Amino acid sequence: MQRRLLLNPERLKITIARLCQQLIENHGDFNDSVILGMQPKGIFLAERIAASLKQQLNKDIPLGYLDTTFYRDDFRRRDAPLKPNETKVPFIIEKKKVILIDDVLYTGRSVRAALDAMIAFGRPDKVEFLVLIDRMYSRDIPVEASYIGQKVNTNDNEKVSVELAERQGADEIWLINKESVS
Repeated sequence: MQRRLLLNPERLKITIARLCQQLIENHGDFNDSVILGMQPKGIFLAERIAASLKQQLNKDIPLGYLDTTFYRDDFRRRDAPLKPNETKVPFIIEKKKVILIDDVLYTGRSVRAALDAMIAFGRPDKVEFLVLIDRMYSRDIPVEASYIGQKVNTNDNEKVSVELAERQGADEIWLINKESVS
């Protein structure tokens, strides 16, 4: 299997610290800002960012989980039904600055679904998008992230595998050639 390590545990830690500093620069004390982690993998990154911000700012940052399963444009096109994840948004996002967090930005279709799903919780003043990996030049929908851990130029026969300690036991982000995967 051909694979290339994009982020090891130390580089991931540095990347998350940089993203948190950018968020603090733009959101200050977070009085009008909330974080929404996109299910499934975006929630782990969102939890880490919220914990880091809490430590730096000495305050809890409102954190929620957003599932977009029923808002996806391919929901009814699949042979097997998708299994939804938990949506947990214990606050109103009306007139708030929302930081939407996911692990990988690929086609942008998940972001579009998240925007639709968020409306159930109010109309935010602003939505920003934070991703760990931006797969450049692969959009179906014209969206871009406001905060990016790393940009990666990929092609269709490659995938980004985000392995986080919360799920896989290790923090490693890989670029994998799908043609060599068996």
